[in-house]
Amino acid sequence: MRLTIVGCAGSYPGPDSAASSYLVETEHEGRTWRLLLDMGNGSLGQLQRYMDPRDIDAVALSHLHPDHCIDLVSLVVLAKYHPAGPYESIKVIAPRGAEEYLAHAGGPGGEPPLDALNFAVWEDEPVQQVGPFSVRVARVKHPVPAYAMRIEAGGSVLVYSGDTGPTADLDELATGADLFLCEASFVESAANPPDLHLTGAEAGRCAAEAGVGRLLITHIPAWTDADEVEADLKAAYDGPYSVVRPGDTFDF
Repeated sequence: MRLTIVGCAGSYPGPDSAASSYLVETEHEGRTWRLLLDMGNGSLGQLQRYMDPRDIDAVALSHLHPDHCIDLVSLVVLAKYHPAGPYESIKVIAPRGAEEYLAHAGGPGGEPPLDALNFAVWEDEPVQQVGPFSVRVARVKHPVPAYAMRIEAGGSVLVYSGDTGPTADLDELATGADLFLCEASFVESAANPPDLHLTGAEAGRCAAEAGVGRLLITHIPAWTDADEVEADLKAAYDGPYSVVRPGDTFDF
């Protein structure tokens, strides 16, 4: 598999990055399959640096905060009104209520219609198949229904935390992953609210507990000192890691 960081800014787009979006690709049966994890503010523009959105096979949403899903509204416009003709329906796997939420976000009366998207619901099917990708989710700690994802294909494993506070369910889901793409929005020196986000140290402890191959830190907001997040991480974790940037790629 290959992971490309499309956007990695936490909570809102930053001056150097769109909000959360991550492209996962693999070769299978003579073609490239493409699964997009989240589609936050600004990500559709950046995605076009790496692929034609017409070639998305599916979008998997961790939760329904705008910094993880709102650019799907723009994707609908692109899919419906492209001068080359409408796109084929794009599968979107999301928490319950995504279709209604995104329809209202598109404008008064729920326009534009979302018939360019084909919705499936994590609560109904917590294991989804997209071509060669098997995607299993676990509910994590966040103010809205939110899911971490374990993506497997061809013997390789990527785990994506989505947004979460510390939880044993994430530790279990990440067990043995080749890559662990994990948020770290908070710093240890602050008085952080519970069940919202992780610090670098908490992400590191989760990675160590899960025995992952490599930890990838993401979702650092522009208002947070990334150097402090990294220092917190290094104080709690001595394994291989990267603090991701837009355009980074990882083959595994």
